[in-house]
Amino acid sequence: MEEMSVFMEGFLAAVAAGLVTGLGGLCIFLKKRYLKSEINQFLNLAAGIMMSASFFSLLVPAMGDILWQGGNIYEEALGYVAAVSLGVVLVWVLNVVLPHEHNAMGRHGPNFDIRKAWLFIIAITLHKLPEGLAVGVAYGADSLINPVSLVIGIAAHNVPEGLTIAISLVGAGYSRIKASGVAFLIGLVQPLGALCGLALMGISFDIVPFGMAVAGGTMLFVVVNEILPETYGTKETNKSAVAVFLGFIVMTYITMVFHE
Repeated sequence: MEEMSVFMEGFLAAVAAGLVTGLGGLCIFLKKRYLKSEINQFLNLAAGIMMSASFFSLLVPAMGDILWQGGNIYEEALGYVAAVSLGVVLVWVLNVVLPHEHNAMGRHGPNFDIRKAWLFIIAITLHKLPEGLAVGVAYGADSLINPVSLVIGIAAHNVPEGLTIAISLVGAGYSRIKASGVAFLIGLVQPLGALCGLALMGISFDIVPFGMAVAGGTMLFVVVNEILPETYGTKETNKSAVAVFLGFIVMTYITMVFHE
């Protein structure tokens, strides 16, 4: 019964975090037009949040638990870095196999290509699977960490992603209502990743820290390879850096508050 409770809590938490993507899509109604620089700052803030969440909610606790178990440190360390690398490779393979468009922002307008808009949305959708995986893993490891802070971080990160989905579709000729509706639907991909994470953590408690390392690796890849390169191609690097650090600091504070 307790395992079922954890399973449902993790799944529902992923659903809730995913639906926040739709709330981000609704932000399309708040302004007539968003500048590319504004979207970049939102995404940089989200990148800082995700980076902190991956380290302090997944990677560091996983490392601490492995060290606490007191096994052969050389073998355990090798297993840990292999798990992180596996997480990176998993998302990298998805990026290679599935076609998608980078940086659709800044090219939106009345003649924006619908195909490019959807390829860009596929790229964001790819992010939802590892993020959902991280939520599932966090709830599967609730004896080691408090998963609430991770869910808050991912939910906060979903707001600018939902907005970018809506903006790209509006630029391609969709109505604002349809664009925000698509953002809600894309957010529902996240619970699918959570189911994979929960299933993984249910196999054996011995693999819990390594599962956390895999999830942390997937999130790091999303930040380093997908989010930051899209926003640092502008001349406002100082503002971008401030936004990243601000997101990192805020998420670190949230993690500490929800530690117990």
